Amino acid sequence: MTGPLLEVRKLSVRFGEGAPAVREVGLELAPGRCLALVGESGSGKSVVARALLGLAGANAEVRAERLSFDGTDLRALPGRAWRRIRGRRIGFVLQDALTSLDPLRRIGHEVAEPLQIHGLAKPDELDDAVLELLSAAGIPDPDDRLLQYPHELSGGLRQRVLIASAVAAAPELIIADEPTTALDVGVQAQILRLLDERRAAGSAVLLISHDLAVVAGSADEVAVLYAGVVVERGSTAELFAAPAHPYTVELLAAAPRVDGPAEHPALAPWAPPAASGCPFATRCPLAEPRCRTALPALTELGAGHAVRCLHPGEHRPRARLAPPAEPPAPEGPPLLEFRAVAHEYRLPGGARRRTVEDVSFTLARGETLGVVGESGSGKSTIARLALAHLTPAAGTVHFDGEPWSDRSERSRRPLRPRVQLIDQDPLSAFDPRWNVGRIVAEALHRERSPEARVAALLVSVGLDPELVRRRPAQLSGGQRQRVAIARALATEPALIVADEPVSALDVTIQAQILELFDRVRRDTGTALLFISHDLAVVRRLCRRVLVTRDGRVVEAGLTERLFADPRHPYTRQLLAAVPRAAVPVSLPKGSM
Repeated sequence: MTGPLLEVRKLSVRFGEGAPAVREVGLELAPGRCLALVGESGSGKSVVARALLGLAGANAEVRAERLSFDGTDLRALPGRAWRRIRGRRIGFVLQDALTSLDPLRRIGHEVAEPLQIHGLAKPDELDDAVLELLSAAGIPDPDDRLLQYPHELSGGLRQRVLIASAVAAAPELIIADEPTTALDVGVQAQILRLLDERRAAGSAVLLISHDLAVVAGSADEVAVLYAGVVVERGSTAELFAAPAHPYTVELLAAAPRVDGPAEHPALAPWAPPAASGCPFATRCPLAEPRCRTALPALTELGAGHAVRCLHPGEHRPRARLAPPAEPPAPEGPPLLEFRAVAHEYRLPGGARRRTVEDVSFTLARGETLGVVGESGSGKSTIARLALAHLTPAAGTVHFDGEPWSDRSERSRRPLRPRVQLIDQDPLSAFDPRWNVGRIVAEALHRERSPEARVAALLVSVGLDPELVRRRPAQLSGGQRQRVAIARALATEPALIVADEPVSALDVTIQAQILELFDRVRRDTGTALLFISHDLAVVRRLCRRVLVTRDGRVVEAGLTERLFADPRHPYTRQLLAAVPRAAVPVSLPKGSM
């Protein structure tokens, strides 16, 4: 074909009577090319993706001057025609892996479904085709995984199952909404290679990601969204080298780094977008009165429009904060202690597999301890053992100097408010019938009028208090993650077990949340067991780190020492796999 595969002009999406979630977005994507959409959580990235697939929702009002795929007008496509396109010609990777997979179906059936529906494999060929897809997606022991259910897999493994299903029919367009969010750097690199192979075969990729390193290494072009508006668009190399809009500069400055200085920008707190004028005006360091009242000029960019900043001059320098110094270790017993802990589970065939083996560590009051490793290395199992949601097969867990894993749940219940969880799958952790206000207020059940406290908690994690009336399904993935963080902070706990707490957040909100964790730790003495595959985030936040592989701790020590001089080959392998091309150590002249 000679023209673009996907062409979008002036796409706007509105839900109800409020302001548009997406306003006059324009995109153009040719076969074999990758376009990345970046921006903060709630900026409209996922809304754009769903609108392109006719999945914006029954209450969505979708308008576009042009919305075509391979010459087919998608604006009035009937349901039967959509079913021939979805899965076969357009593959979709969602960011909520647990809720996107059928909990009653085995993994093998999930991946085989697009092959069966579109008649792409004979019945006697299905098993081999599924095994090949699972292997290509980086799933270990695919023969065992075929028979497992989604809840038996880690978050990273579930994400890889979704990717295998999305590429099963070799679609011409792959829409990937945060496809590597839950993945460690090694598997992330494998998935990106898989997407590159599909591009080399002629598939186009629309990549939605807050990971600027992934975008820099994968995308040919980048569109930056803020409050539903494309504020900047251009080739990846040019945009990263010389960002033109203050918001793009802020995104680049906020990205944590695994090398270079560990300091981070002092970002402005959340503020609602201006009712009129530039949507970024309430946070822009260059904003003038006219920015809040007059919409900047719209500039034609390829297939659509983008807002042109009114201030082409030099951006003001933004102060940077160094990581806070760790206080001296307190006297007395540690807050959390693992003593030679092991855990195992039963496989579908009856055999048993150990997920954690001989893990020992301590966590002091007010300390932040990072746990890193590839997906399936036992990180989430360690989190569940710390919460006493699992019982060790060997060893013991102590909390605040007392046995924790060996006591009855009835005796643990009064202590539960002191130990809080931030789950990596917040959508599956929330009651879908409750609104945000009730979800957060649940932790404040002893307060008679928790409304003001709920509003303050939402603002502290960068959310608009008006979101209290929305249900989880009406929020973006990043917004749901911040609600989970607000609920965990509500009881002012002694220990927070954070399982990938910022994996769904864009870099600006991520920086604000990390600052919030620092402030909570300093002000209240709360300890944080921080589980993450993002080594740059761990370096920024944690004084000590444990490296896990196959359920064992292979290396431990002070973060800066371990990152500068890793001793174990696996640690060196993890650090070598981290993308480093996204953001220069020093931003070019004109940065914030």
